[in-house]
Amino acid sequence: MDFPGFDETSSDAGSPVPAEGWHHVTLSDMEFATSKSGNEMLVAQLVIDAGPDAHKELTEYMVMGMDLGEARLKAFSENARSKNHQDGFRWSQDVNSWEAFASQFVTDPRLRFQVKVEQQQAADQTVKALFELPSGREAETVLIPAIDERGEARRLTVCVSSEVGCAMGCEFCATGLMGFRENLTPGAIFDQVWHMNEVAQERFGRPVTNVVFMGMGEPLLNYDAVLSSIDILTDEDSLNLSAQKITVSTVGLARRIKDLADDRLRANLAVSLHAPDNETRSRIMPVNEAEKTSLPALKEAIQYYSRKTGRPVTYEYCLFKGVNDSEADARNLAEVARWAPSKVNLLMYNPVEGLNFERTSEAQLDRFVQVLVEEGITVTVRRSRGQDIDAACGQLANDEG
Repeated sequence: MDFPGFDETSSDAGSPVPAEGWHHVTLSDMEFATSKSGNEMLVAQLVIDAGPDAHKELTEYMVMGMDLGEARLKAFSENARSKNHQDGFRWSQDVNSWEAFASQFVTDPRLRFQVKVEQQQAADQTVKALFELPSGREAETVLIPAIDERGEARRLTVCVSSEVGCAMGCEFCATGLMGFRENLTPGAIFDQVWHMNEVAQERFGRPVTNVVFMGMGEPLLNYDAVLSSIDILTDEDSLNLSAQKITVSTVGLARRIKDLADDRLRANLAVSLHAPDNETRSRIMPVNEAEKTSLPALKEAIQYYSRKTGRPVTYEYCLFKGVNDSEADARNLAEVARWAPSKVNLLMYNPVEGLNFERTSEAQLDRFVQVLVEEGITVTVRRSRGQDIDAACGQLANDEG
């Protein structure tokens, strides 16, 4: 095999000598890695990205049984760029073969990019997993099954986190109480889905069908990582998910919504609206206070997105008693929904300790839906899942300091 960057001249020990920048990785290491991944150029690029930890990264990829070829290697290449990830490893420099690494470190938890530290299942079969990242911080992921009348899972959705914490500070959200802590790498996002796919296979006998970026964090503040993770998730050598089954949800960062249109996002777009007028929205969602992210800016961005992509938008709208659940609110929401082809997804609020918001009544929900239907708006109601384990929408948070 011909690996760029390697000097084929033998050293005193009779082994090929890597050129500057290739650290301790030997040609035999590269050949072994390539035999596992099938892509010598990607192996080479990973070594460059990861620096001194390159061969440890590739060992993790192979030893931990993640035999997904090129897509998986891309995920680890992205992880390797993260300083936190590199700092999570302390390796002996005298180990110079893949076989030695495999035997020495196969049980070392530091080999994993993220380690599952807790998993819970709700009464409705929703599963929540807590992962520890190399930084020591924790991210939460939820697997939501849609069970049919026969008791079978017709849809299995993973709600992934793109950040630890969130900077948006929405008044009704538990994650917002944490503040922003850390962006996740594409590989960390991928690993959440990978783990939950294994859970889905084990518990429901079928793979994950859908992914929603509605966990911890604002996905468009971790823009590049989110788009890279979608590329990996939809790769035919990876989980081979359909982009049509992936949804990116945002509080409404107007400039980034335009970027999604320009970058030809293949996934679906959802906007967390939660109020149909500037005054109410600014009161419960601080992001709306800025001119560049206010409702007028959002309207312009959504119409740009619609023209550029021809794709509809989903508005997520959580109903709060006495705040945004009146008939007038419903009619104002209908006006927003007419900005561009769209549908409205109504959510019942999941109470969060310490926050002064209440769930609207079922009767008020029914009336709200009726007004939207009368206005000609396509509307669905999403019922809460996993409330008993704090896995429902707006409840994801942890106690880390």
